[in-house]
Amino acid sequence: MKSRDRKSEVGRQKSGVRGQKNIFRNFLYIFLLVVLPLVIFSCGKSYTPEQEKYISEIEKYRETRDSEMNNDPNSPFNQDPKADFHSLKYYNVDPDYVFKSKLFEYPEKVTVNVFGTKGETRQALKYGYVTFNFKGKDHRLNVYRGQTQNNQVYYSIWFVDNTTGKDTYGVGRYLDFEMNPDTNYIYTIDFNLAFNPYCAYSSKYSCAVPTKEDYIAMSIEAGEKNFHN
Repeated sequence: MKSRDRKSEVGRQKSGVRGQKNIFRNFLYIFLLVVLPLVIFSCGKSYTPEQEKYISEIEKYRETRDSEMNNDPNSPFNQDPKADFHSLKYYNVDPDYVFKSKLFEYPEKVTVNVFGTKGETRQALKYGYVTFNFKGKDHRLNVYRGQTQNNQVYYSIWFVDNTTGKDTYGVGRYLDFEMNPDTNYIYTIDFNLAFNPYCAYSSKYSCAVPTKEDYIAMSIEAGEKNFHN
């Protein structure tokens, strides 16, 4: 009788241990499934309604650009049969990479030689520069004035940074720059709009290679990523 009681007690203990293990397993499952994502989410960035609206606008712009790259007859993907289209790759939209600056014109605007990716030399006027501060460090970007084959004047910014050749295109990335006649005008420098030149998609194209002066000593983790990664 005592032996049976002892066995019964051992069985109850084992059953209790199994029950505790099941409770712990269920708790761990709930924690991983529900609690942990909430903790991670709460540790992420929080945005104002204005910033949320801005993020939505950039995301819609990227969808539109995808459609244009896929369907526009002048897109490199439709000009080069060897270029296969897939959705362009981007960093997540980050309002921290949006800056404001005046355009500071160089007193002497020097014409510089800029190499193309096919080895040819082209000329651009080093017109001025814009500035921005990121995490306490000042940076500047040159603004160049160029001319198309149809003699149309355009302004552009091109740059390399610590992501170049890793997450982003090895030649560099560009920013559009629309000149305003007001010398006191405050420009928006938005790296979420940084884009790859056409040579990033097709070897049929040649594009300007940023110079040493166009290097930004930081990681610009915003804008378009390397298409072929």
